[in-house]
Amino acid sequence: MSGRIDQKDINNAAWAACDTFRGVVDPAQYKDYILVMLFLKYISDVWQDHYTEYQKQYGADDVRIRRKLERERFVLPLVRLAEKTDNSGKETVLDEFPATFYSLYERRAAANIGELINIVLDHIEESNKSKLEGVFRNIDFNSEANLGKTKDRNRRLKQLLEDLNKPQLDMRPSRVSEDVIGNTYIYLIERFASDSGKKAGEFFTPLKVTELVAKLAGPKPGDRICDPACGSGGLLIQAAKEVGDRNFALFGQESNGSTWALCRMNMFLHSFDSARIEWCDTLNSPLLVENDRLMKFNCVVANPPFSLDKWGAENAESDQYNRFWRGVPPKSKGDWAFISHMVETAHEKQGRVAVVVPHGVLFRGAAEGRIRQKMIEENLLDAVIGLPGNLFPTTNIPVAILVFDRSREKGGVREDCRNVLFVDASREFVSGKNQNTLSEEHLARIMEVYKSRSEVEKYAHVAEFTEIKENDFNLNIPRYVDTFEEEEEIDIDAVQAEIDELEKELASVRAQMAEKIAQIQR
Repeated sequence: MSGRIDQKDINNAAWAACDTFRGVVDPAQYKDYILVMLFLKYISDVWQDHYTEYQKQYGADDVRIRRKLERERFVLPLVRLAEKTDNSGKETVLDEFPATFYSLYERRAAANIGELINIVLDHIEESNKSKLEGVFRNIDFNSEANLGKTKDRNRRLKQLLEDLNKPQLDMRPSRVSEDVIGNTYIYLIERFASDSGKKAGEFFTPLKVTELVAKLAGPKPGDRICDPACGSGGLLIQAAKEVGDRNFALFGQESNGSTWALCRMNMFLHSFDSARIEWCDTLNSPLLVENDRLMKFNCVVANPPFSLDKWGAENAESDQYNRFWRGVPPKSKGDWAFISHMVETAHEKQGRVAVVVPHGVLFRGAAEGRIRQKMIEENLLDAVIGLPGNLFPTTNIPVAILVFDRSREKGGVREDCRNVLFVDASREFVSGKNQNTLSEEHLARIMEVYKSRSEVEKYAHVAEFTEIKENDFNLNIPRYVDTFEEEEEIDIDAVQAEIDELEKELASVRAQMAEKIAQIQR
């Protein structure tokens, strides 16, 4: 097979490889096995392509080639399996091979293939600590609990290796662009999300939603961009694409270990391997810290878990970073806890925040109402954008995006802007069988209105502070955007006349039927 591979072919081949586990292993689990093995296949192809290229320069000098690869890319070390033969400590080498997908493919029929995969991944991680440390620690290809007893496990792993060795999945850079493999990873994550149901919320935000959030956040060259609930990293990647060049730095925090690993691999595949992604509980023990203070960012974006229960309210009063000085959200709903963290990590007088929230965030009272009021009084809230329902695989509820802009603070370049833009985009979507989505046109309309801050009948309204105050700081969108459609006026006399005419026709038909029945009965 020659020539370059297109996106559709590689997507289809990668998804077909999932048949090995489909129906046997839960999608929320088997996604990790598929994506890790696809990642191994990719880095093996990249390594081999560059090794071949450097051979033309350095001939058979394997040591020199490997050193150059390690400096410029990464290293795939040699795996040496040995056992002691006597008490003297002398070892007998049982096998020696490079830690690549192809070495495993050659040994795919081995009785201990699951163990061999684990060994290869361990060697790769150990040899690339700065880029991949900890990425494979949560995955076990020798797990009986997840992959079945030895015979079944070996058969499935052998099949997976064979499926990923197909020509359509030749991912050498000379045949596949960097964007293609990155897009395939996102494609698979999206497909896994639709299969995983509610569990998908742990790692996935729909692509069009991430695009919209990234556009609203408006990252610029030189920005530090952070997602404190980054999942598999899709929102960070979209934000990076919005910048337009490579002059930015990415940061993220994720509490789920396997999802954190997935994000690290996703960053690597998109050549963002310098991104700092921390495995931690953002609300209780954040790790993006400098000199015992929270790091500050130009753009903060997130789709945090909706109304997270038991988020750590009991520790919030004594929070060492004083993130909850406006108030402590209720222990059963962590939405404003995430928002408070995001606002506090945005640079004073310039940082921007865009966050996906459930509608309850807009109008619930008590502690949440007090926090909301304080942020509005501080002039931080820039826009409230309502989206359609059923956009997420995890829930069919409609959601909103809140945009905060700290340049509206006193001393910021937008301190004179005291209004809030409300957009009701809830009726504009592309209907799907299981899930709705947004189109490019829908995103373009939202962004046009957002940038112009214009009034659009039944779609957008610019509310002054006094109007919001009169509404007791309730941000429920229908209070500001009137979408009421007047019903067509009905002519009662005409309708009654039509009913009278229909009744006459019905009486005539009944008379004719009675006559026919009488004739039949004679």
